Amino acid sequence: QVQLVESGGGLVQPGGSLTLSCVASGFEFSRYTLGWYRQAPGKEREMVAVIPSGNWGTKYADSIKGRFTMSRDNAKNTVFLQMNSLRPEDTAVYYCNAKLLHDQYDYDYWGQGTQVTVSS
Repeated sequence: QVQLVESGGGLVQPGGSLTLSCVASGFEFSRYTLGWYRQAPGKEREMVAVIPSGNWGTKYADSIKGRFTMSRDNAKNTVFLQMNSLRPEDTAVYYCNAKLLHDQYDYDYWGQGTQVTVSS
């Protein structure tokens, strides 16, 4: 059974740091493109960061460049999002995503999300 489980969310003060983790199981983790997405109240879900299976060429949203760092550990089937210099506008539910594109099919998996709240 495919499963993505996020953890590490919580309440943090502006300017603080938080690290999110996503542990995957049930699929060939190393072959998948991984991503972090977030959705704030009243807004559409947006891409935060995406890292390819080759662990090269990570893409970041302009709003978080220089503050967040995404990484993956294929040996542990885990993806991370290190968040620094957090701002109130970073408050959202953060979701882990795994995607595989193929000539004949594709797979697209999502976790349940973890809440990040930035407030004093």
